[in-house]
Amino acid sequence: MRIIIAGAGEVGTHLAKMLCNANHDVILMDEDEEKLKQIDSHFDLMTIVGAVSSIEDLKEANVKSCDLFIAVPPYQDMSILSAILAKKMGAKMTVARVNNYEYLLPENKEYFKQLGVDELIYPEQLGAREVVASLKQVGTRQLFEFSGGKLVLFALKIRDNAPIVNKTLAEVSAIHSKQNYNTVAINRDSNTIIPRGDEKFQHNDLAYVITTRKAIPQVMQDAGKKQFEIKNVMMLGGSRIGKKVAEQLEGQYNIKLIEINKERAARLADQLENTLVINGDGRNLELLKDEGIQKMDAFVAVTGNSEVNILACQLAKKLGVKKTVAEVENIDYIDLAENIGIGTLINKKLIAASYIYRYTLRANVSHVKCLTATDAEVLELIAQPGSKVTKNPLRKLSLPKDVNIGGIIRGEEAIIATGDTQILPNDRVVVFALPSGISKVEKMFN
Repeated sequence: MRIIIAGAGEVGTHLAKMLCNANHDVILMDEDEEKLKQIDSHFDLMTIVGAVSSIEDLKEANVKSCDLFIAVPPYQDMSILSAILAKKMGAKMTVARVNNYEYLLPENKEYFKQLGVDELIYPEQLGAREVVASLKQVGTRQLFEFSGGKLVLFALKIRDNAPIVNKTLAEVSAIHSKQNYNTVAINRDSNTIIPRGDEKFQHNDLAYVITTRKAIPQVMQDAGKKQFEIKNVMMLGGSRIGKKVAEQLEGQYNIKLIEINKERAARLADQLENTLVINGDGRNLELLKDEGIQKMDAFVAVTGNSEVNILACQLAKKLGVKKTVAEVENIDYIDLAENIGIGTLINKKLIAASYIYRYTLRANVSHVKCLTATDAEVLELIAQPGSKVTKNPLRKLSLPKDVNIGGIIRGEEAIIATGDTQILPNDRVVVFALPSGISKVEKMFN
């Protein structure tokens, strides 16, 4: 597939990396020549120095022959204009990044389609959705639902108190009369392992588990996670993502939101009906104590500063808050934040990249999820009639070492995959794959 990415910010750069790994023909456009030189030295792609809204520069990129045009510059207006121009000049499909929720309303999305923008993506909305999901299930680092929650992906930190620590996957499976969950990957010392039956769970592993709603208590028990109810939430930062989280949560929890900017705090106080908005510096320990941080069940830090969010969550942990969520937009900090036990990490750039990435896959893909603490992806694919994956039970398929099948959704039924599982045409299949395995997955499902 020939893909043009307009904008070499963190979303564009991460997408370029993913798409190069998948052997696509990638062209990256940006006005910053130095930035493009750095990227060009690391990835197998073509770079063009030019304005993403310039007709001449788009012609130079040969936009008329591209299969997918992705507009992710820093400014919304430029993103939309760039996508419109690309479509008018012959791009087969266009995606534009926006920061206005109004544009995502069905009637407005249709308007943009008529203008030439096939898909709109709003990273802050996707990030807010992840924060809300993470508070639904305590004890997890990440949570992602497939097919309306029929199957659930958890990322769980394994500690010494977990009953499964130092046991192999096969031993854990033998304990239960029925396979209730599938460990599809383990992140250990910043390396991602696709485990087989002889792999042992170790202290400090981050285990990625596919399970059903009914089996969640069993998963939590095996991982040594104690459940508790979230009632009181303190939030740091009234950014767009912070506001959207508060809007979605204020009917369910008691929320205190701390915002350092006086004007923004006043505006949020008017807009949020059931959220207590406090104008103050969330880095001030005395302020946090005065506002009762010790009584909070969860702490969410979503300021525009990754360092502040990490430090604030670390402080909240020390003061006894059990559940913490930090927005970490600096990708270089993700490993650090994971290793010091911050809790749930949100990176809206990675989330946005996941959302866009599915349009580049040749297989029938309904969801893609790039996982925060690893470079692997989880995909929900639809098995096509006659595809290789439907020919034999899983144990006879000789799955590649960089691919793991977690579960299947067949109609209303959720099935945890075992070696005896037979995938049928039109099944929705949840697959975990390292970058090197994506092309192999596509071939198996087509």
